[in-house]
Amino acid sequence: MRLTVFWDRMNQQFGEGYAASVAKDYVMAELDGRTIEQALADGEPAKRIWQAVVATFDVPSQLR
Repeated sequence: MRLTVFWDRMNQQFGEGYAASVAKDYVMAELDGRTIEQALADGEPAKRIWQAVVATFDVPSQLR
């Protein structure tokens, strides 16, 4: 998954302003206790991060 697709899905799920906040502030167990921003900085693949988002939040099937 490309980062552009990842951020597009994040924005669709949360809205542009809130997506950035979720990425910065929400610590996810599925990302080993990191935020999305931390996982991206650590080089985690965007696809794995999106899968963690899907597992954590109620993401509609068309965005999965």
